[in-house]
Amino acid sequence: MNNVAEMTKPSERTITRLADLSKNQQAAIRRIPGEKDIVNVPLAATRPNAIFTGRERFDAEQKKIFQRFAVPVTLTAMLPEPGSVVAVEAYGKPLLVSHSRDGEIRVFINACQHKGSKLVEDCAVHKRSRMTCPYHAWTYGLDGKLIGVARSEMFLGLDKSKRGLKQLPSQTWGGVVYAQLDGTDLDISQLSDQIAEDFTALGIPSAHVYGHKVFQIKANWKVVLEPFLEGYHVQRLHAASIGDKYVDAASIVDTFGANVRQLTGRIGYDPSMLDEDSEGNIHKLVTHAYTGFPNVVVVTSQYYTSVMLLMPNAVDHTTVQYFMLTPEAATTPKAADVFERSYKLIIEVFGGEDFRAAEITQAGLSAGVPEATIYCGLEENIIHYYTALEKLL
Repeated sequence: MNNVAEMTKPSERTITRLADLSKNQQAAIRRIPGEKDIVNVPLAATRPNAIFTGRERFDAEQKKIFQRFAVPVTLTAMLPEPGSVVAVEAYGKPLLVSHSRDGEIRVFINACQHKGSKLVEDCAVHKRSRMTCPYHAWTYGLDGKLIGVARSEMFLGLDKSKRGLKQLPSQTWGGVVYAQLDGTDLDISQLSDQIAEDFTALGIPSAHVYGHKVFQIKANWKVVLEPFLEGYHVQRLHAASIGDKYVDAASIVDTFGANVRQLTGRIGYDPSMLDEDSEGNIHKLVTHAYTGFPNVVVVTSQYYTSVMLLMPNAVDHTTVQYFMLTPEAATTPKAADVFERSYKLIIEVFGGEDFRAAEITQAGLSAGVPEATIYCGLEENIIHYYTALEKLL
């Protein structure tokens, strides 16, 4: 259970200045070289085909990562007000996340304690004071307690206090709701306090969810993840969309266990720009890209932030929960137009380019080609992440 009072505060700014970021973020940004001073270093690294196609590797990841540690299920921004409820299909489990009147966010198995029926069947956010099973109308509070049973006199010896919803240990972290899927004690030992501080500075806990879309991708979750850990593909895969906005260079990278932070200057970036316009929007100059343990992706843009949760379902099947976050809801026609065009673009870029690339890549990998994937210097962050992940396996 988690008190989330701080997340309900209204957004106090519509842009992010350098000074709004954490001290650690600011120091990292000041390490980004000017475009003319970039030095790219070659790399020789490989990973075997089996990490993307092998059942043994997939089962090991499930046992030693996704079932052992707390994993992300949704964002606190999806539940901004007490009385909010959302159902999530995550990691093969039906989950129900509630923001109750006492200010707590709780995660439950979305199953009635009578016969297991889902209480909420869609993935929309609902405002409710209670949750009622559509099958036999058993009713629960947002805290999971069973508060009403239809024709209760027909149940001999029913103890409602023992029939509350199955609750999973959970914790909010930088605006992300984590849950322990096996129901054992919460293990957040792999999460980084620095990443949570960065996410908070970026406004993720207090953001407005402008758009939310679920993708079903026929690819291994790591194949889906890789583009968000490297810049090698940007000017090539995204040549017709956003490729001309990004430098063809390695990022400034910091790793915190199996958490990766990448910072990259935009086209024409020079460090002097940071002080020339200290009150300006830092996202005009710098792109932040994060991989939060084990499968949270955050990418900043000038007017919005993209957050993705990559949920493995099978060796070659991944569910991606995509969220487009804005500092606040659009308050002017101009803002509404910018957000609408941004959402359309990013869905096309991620869905039509990155996720398409994942599926056509998985097709070749599943045929056994190549036997080992080779990585270059612009893909070094992938190796950083895999090295940390493999230590847990």
